[in-house]
This record gives sequence, structure tokens and C-alpha cells, in this order.
Amino acid sequence: MKTSDFVILAAIGFYLIGMLFIGFYYSHKNNSSDDFYLGGRKLGPFVVAMSAEASDMSSWLLMGLPGVAYLTGVADAFWTAVGLAVGTYLNWLIMARRIRRYSQNIGAITIPDFLSKRFHDKSNVLNCIAAVMIVVFFVPYTASGFAACGKLFHSLFGIDYMTAMLISAIVIFSYTVMGGFMAASTTDLIQSVVMTIALFVVLIYGTHMAGGVDAVMQNAQALEGYLSFSATHNPATGAAESYSPLTVASNAAWGLGYFGMPHILLRFMAIEDEKKLVLSRRIASVWAAVSMCVAIVIGIVGYGMSKAGAIEMFTTSGQSETIIVKVAGLLSLHGVIPAAVAGIILAGILAATMSTADSQLLAASSSVSQNLVVDFFKVKLTNRQGLRVARLTVLAISIIACFLARNPDSSVFQIVSFAWAGFGGAFGAVMILSLFWERTNRDGALAGMLSGGVMVFIWKFLVRPMGGVWGIYELLPAFVVSMIVTILVSVITPAPDAEVIAEFRKTLRSSASEEK
Repeated sequence: MKTSDFVILAAIGFYLIGMLFIGFYYSHKNNSSDDFYLGGRKLGPFVVAMSAEASDMSSWLLMGLPGVAYLTGVADAFWTAVGLAVGTYLNWLIMARRIRRYSQNIGAITIPDFLSKRFHDKSNVLNCIAAVMIVVFFVPYTASGFAACGKLFHSLFGIDYMTAMLISAIVIFSYTVMGGFMAASTTDLIQSVVMTIALFVVLIYGTHMAGGVDAVMQNAQALEGYLSFSATHNPATGAAESYSPLTVASNAAWGLGYFGMPHILLRFMAIEDEKKLVLSRRIASVWAAVSMCVAIVIGIVGYGMSKAGAIEMFTTSGQSETIIVKVAGLLSLHGVIPAAVAGIILAGILAATMSTADSQLLAASSSVSQNLVVDFFKVKLTNRQGLRVARLTVLAISIIACFLARNPDSSVFQIVSFAWAGFGGAFGAVMILSLFWERTNRDGALAGMLSGGVMVFIWKFLVRPMGGVWGIYELLPAFVVSMIVTILVSVITPAPDAEVIAEFRKTLRSSASEEK
């Protein structure tokens, strides 16, 4: 093994050991399932902000977004980033304070739990269906994170994919199962810092290797449609292709997914003081916007590096997504300290993946242990028993995710895109209406959740393949259908009980008074 490889491996190893230490530290602070899944609602504003954003972005930020910008230019990546940045801000502005207040008032610690208690669903059918949907979309989503870690180690060091994937899964599982929500949130904070360092180091070093800013811009301007916001570059033909308003809307629709993301909404519920959500919103919104802008620029700089001969020319998305890995490899050739920095960069990719996977594990396991075992099947557990069931559920879901991730050729980002649409379609509109429209009832919420979730499958596999105007991202039609169905069914079925409406109005009044 070369010295540079050893230093990189040591840096990554040190980072992974640090994550395990955090899990061990918080393992003694969980006394109940409420502590395990929501940290006892004790998170500070900075931890909440950065944990939410780190668990949101995943390896897509350091691999997918630069890769898209490298191949097709600004438009695709930019409009997706705009949708996500606006979605991030609106999610914090519209949803955060109210779901924090409402969830505390009704004693909800998970999203299915919130929906069930919000509508006083004594049958727990709403709870069960929501939990099943979370598991359906989150388990393969978690598997994609395990797979991404395995591919990274395999491509860097030639380690067998299965071995690398299993080691990564064991580390993520270990600190999550030991420390629960507090460990996941604290590691997410650290991982967001590592991701930020990785982005800026790659940007600065990559620009230098590409010949400077002027050289990067000249190379980008030479490609038709590459720097346009209303056209995109086709790498196969070398020509510019028009970018219709429908395509803009389709890409920007990614932002709708935030309103239904269980692992992000849980961060809002966990803050120690809802008044601090304003600070969290500012931190999160600025970090998300800046990090995505830097990631897009890295893609353009990456093309400049290829033209300068610093790295090979990429022709497929699978290749272009490795820009940051290639830059780290170049940096490691300059000595021990640069190799250590390269290790931090690669740890940033791991951090992006791990910060999402740990949150997904917790959200999926809470749906099984809390919403199915305790709420739906009425199994009574003590605090200690509930904590044990929670940890066993994390183990079971980790094993299933490892099984699903066993294929090294699986497409990580297609799975991420589909799962994102699934959550936004099934829960986005329902969560908005449940927090802001008192006439929303149990039947409307159930119908909206089912119609949105089913529409994701229908549009993805039956409608979108037809192409043309039908080729839009499945989240957009699923969200619209869910919104319409929730409203219609709520209107044509009996209004919520007086007790439910009184509870809604009480929460609304208290939230409004706090905002003043």
C-alpha cells in the first residue's frame, strides 16, 4: 500500500472511530424510547439545523449534483438546487414551529404517531399505513446509503464490495443503535462540518488544477448551452437543448419532498425551544444554498480539469459522479499532509452518506417498534423493554438493508430519487393540510396518503416512460393528486369531532401568540 493510501485510510479510520465513540457516549443517556427516537426534545438550534441538512443532502450533494453539472452544465443542477433551497426555507418557515408545538401538545414522537393522534384515530389504521409506507420507502433508501459506502471503499482501495459495504453498515448501525437520536444528530453535525470542508477544499484545489477561474469559464463557454439557465448541454451530441418551463417545474418539484420527509420533520420536533427555530432556519437555509452552489461549481470546475488534462474526460454519470474522489486522489500525491486532507475529503463523502443512513434507520425502526408493535398491535412495554425493541428493530432493518445492497451494480441515485418522491407524494400534502386546515379529517388524510403513494408508482413505471410532457418527475403529480384527494375526501366525509377541532384551534392560537 502506498503511503498516500495509508494516510487516507488512517484519516477515514480515525473519523469512523470518532463516530463510534459518540454512539457509545450517548448510549448511557437513553432511558426510554422517547429519548432514543427524539432525544427528549433537547436539541439546540445549531445541532437541529445542521443535523436536518446533513441528513437531507446525503451523498447526492458531493457526488450526484457535481456529476450532473459536469455533464450537462448549469440548468439541470441549478433548477433542482433552486427547488431544494426554496423547499428547505419554506419547510423551516411553514412547518417547523407548528409541528414542534403540535407534536408536543399531543405527545407524538414519530410522524405516524403524529397523524394518528392529530385525528384521534382510535383504530390506528392511519398509524399503521403511515408506518408501512415509511418502511417501504426507507429500507431501500437506507440500502442505497450502505451501497454508496461500499462502492467508495471498493473504488478507492480495491476492497471487496461486500466487505466494504458490510463494514460501513456495521459502523452506521453501531453508533445509531447505541446512541439513538442524540448520537445520530451529533454525528450529523460533525458530518456537516466535514462535508463543508470537503466542498471548499475541492473547489479551491480543483480551480487551481484547471488553470484558474478564467480557464474554467473559457472551457465552459465553449460548450453550447453549458452555462445557460434556459438550455442544457447534451454531452452525446455536443448541442444545446431547450429547457422548457415544464422541465424547470419538474426539477424544482424536488423541493416539495421536504414537507413529507419523516427524518427531517423529526428534527423540528426535537428542538429544545421552538423560539430557537428562527435561528435554526437561518443556519439551515444559508448552508443548504451555499453548499449546493459550491457543488454545482465543482462540476463545472471538474470539466475544466478534464480539459486541462488533470483528470480524465468523463462521458457517463457514473464517471462524472466521482469528480471529488478524483480530486482527492490528485491532492494525496503532494505529500502526507495533503493526503490527510484528501482523507478528510473522502470522509466527507462518507459523512454525507452516513448522516442520511443513520436518520433513515431511526425513522424506519420507530415506525416498526413504536407505531406497529406498540400502537397498532397494542403490545405494552416498559421503558427498558421499549428501548430494547427499538434497538432490535434497528438491527433487523440494517440486516434487510444489507441484503438489498448486496448488488454492487444497483443505482444509488435512482433509488434516492424514487424514495424522495415517495415521501413527498405520500406525506407532503397531508402534513401541510393537517397542520393548517382544521377541516382535514382522518379519512381525507388516509386517502391523500394512499393516493399520493400509489401515484408515485403509477407515474414512475407507467406514465413517465412515455416521455414528452409525461416525463416529469413523479413527485409533482403525486403531490398534486394527494392534495386534491385529501381536500375532496375531507369535504365529502363528516367533519372532525369537536374535540379534534378544539385541539387544532388551541394549538393554532398558541402558535400565533408565540409568533407575535
